[in-house]
Amino acid sequence: MTIRNPAEWGAAHFKSWSHGLAEAGHAIAPPAAERAALEPTVRRIRSDDLRDALRKGLHDFMACRTDVLFIALIYPLVGLLLAEVVFDENALHLLFPLASGFVLIGPFAAVGLYEMSRRRERGDQVSWADAFSVARSPAFGAILAMGAILTAVFLLWLVAAQLIYMATLAPLAPEGWSAFTQALFTTRAGWAMMVLGIGVGFLFAILALAISVVSFPLLMDRRVGVATAIRTSVRATLRNPEPMALWGLIVAGGLLLGSLPAFVGLVIVMPVLGHATWHLYRRLIPE
Repeated sequence: MTIRNPAEWGAAHFKSWSHGLAEAGHAIAPPAAERAALEPTVRRIRSDDLRDALRKGLHDFMACRTDVLFIALIYPLVGLLLAEVVFDENALHLLFPLASGFVLIGPFAAVGLYEMSRRRERGDQVSWADAFSVARSPAFGAILAMGAILTAVFLLWLVAAQLIYMATLAPLAPEGWSAFTQALFTTRAGWAMMVLGIGVGFLFAILALAISVVSFPLLMDRRVGVATAIRTSVRATLRNPEPMALWGLIVAGGLLLGSLPAFVGLVIVMPVLGHATWHLYRRLIPE
């Protein structure tokens, strides 16, 4: 063994880092010549497929229950932390937008669960550590990029929620939980805030669903870029409008129920929906 000089050492590591960056860049945006070949086929599905995906998701959850619960505890703890921040900052109007943000960033938060379902599908032994093996995936850069997009959507939703509050309930300046609740349900401004907030939030939820319903599983399953994953997800949504609308309602309803009380229900809801999303992907995109 010989000791290389600093120049040789630096050159070797620069080459290695450059190769890694090139692979990440390829994952995010493959060359134009490869895009047509990478475009996946999208199937039509029915409501029966949603039930099958949920059934398989529940089976995955039961098979890995202890491990998945260990991972999923992260989500209710984060939810409680967000709620505590809201109460401390006297920003009660952001509690609903923050809680509903699980719908927007949930697909990114669940990538570890997709990996567990993928491994179990292959017949591998699965443990909680496998959820973190996504970080070693060649598509990890693309997954992070897709996660950044969903995070940006989430932040835009918070900005929109703040603007809606400023235009409606803020002039009444309700302070404290009692005053805020009373103003919310007994004044025109409060009703206007709820109607506008739910309407605008619904549009953000549709956007997040359309661009992410199969994006993360596809990135993990095939060597495609973020743009291809988003296009495929949008095509899957447009090709199956009714099943996708129903799936969105299932996810939103499940997360709403899971948020009560105090986000504890997310310990079960998040892993079941995460595993089910992988099986929904298998229904939508043929192997």
